[in-house]
Amino acid sequence: MAKDPIIIAHRGASGERPEHTIASYTLAIEQGTDYIEPDLVLTKDGVLVARHENEISETTDVADKPEFADRKATKTIDGQKMTGWFTEDFTLAELKTLRAKERLPMLRKANMAFDGQFEIPTFEEIILLAKAKEKETGRRIGIYPETKHPSYFASIGLPHEAPLLSMLEKHGYSQKDNPLFIQSFEVGNLKALRGKTKLRLIQLMSKDDGPADNPATKYAAMASPDGLKAIATYADGIGVEKAMVIPRTMLGNLGEPTSLVADAHAVGLDVHIWTFRRENYFLPLGQRSGLNPAGHGDLVAEIKVFLATGIDGFFSDNVSEAVSAAR
Repeated sequence: MAKDPIIIAHRGASGERPEHTIASYTLAIEQGTDYIEPDLVLTKDGVLVARHENEISETTDVADKPEFADRKATKTIDGQKMTGWFTEDFTLAELKTLRAKERLPMLRKANMAFDGQFEIPTFEEIILLAKAKEKETGRRIGIYPETKHPSYFASIGLPHEAPLLSMLEKHGYSQKDNPLFIQSFEVGNLKALRGKTKLRLIQLMSKDDGPADNPATKYAAMASPDGLKAIATYADGIGVEKAMVIPRTMLGNLGEPTSLVADAHAVGLDVHIWTFRRENYFLPLGQRSGLNPAGHGDLVAEIKVFLATGIDGFFSDNVSEAVSAAR
């Protein structure tokens, strides 16, 4: 019997609370997610914290803090020039003085009501939340961390692997059947992790780019049958952009599915896809409701089309709709 696809709360219930906050993860668990997903970056003192990027002006109030004005910097991360404030220039104690804000204010005005209320959580605080909720609800709450920009962090002397594995080990995550996946868009750090842990690893891929630690390779080539065979030597699954499973037509509707799910399954890889969001801006034309980009369309219908391809799991900003579609 096929098992239910897993639901992964993308940065928590980020459609309804500012992403990567304890409030966002808590709501996702209450709405019935199987896994919560923290993106992990490091502080100056080597602590793993949850932020979408190490540049934090889009997701915190750091720009409003005169005491940190001189920390503004321009850096090249994965080949892209960025100006702002970066987690690796702050100690954990300093980051804890900041407050989170909504990253997509134009599309999620209601979430702005929570701006300024929540701090940046550490990875350990997220693990402790999952453990507490497991006790409270009696169900397994999985964690699905992503190592963000691992080769960049390694290049500045703050590699992810040691703090990540020791924190997981400390809280009892070390075996393949633990409710935990580690994901990365890069290849080198997954291969390094494979040599050090039995935990399940997921190779992330997008339709257009390639891994930052090997830009000569494109994800499209990695998603070919031969590429998937190579991934299967070090990972347990792939986490792919939706369009790699069902591309959109010229008009913006869902087209015909590709062979990616079948090809991955043929070499023993699970397929998880990202990201389902209910705003019209993100939906295929046929599932939109009205013309307002921030309006909510028929996310359940979109998810159901993808479920029919045989995927093993999916990421969503909107857990309630994800549960309705998958259960």
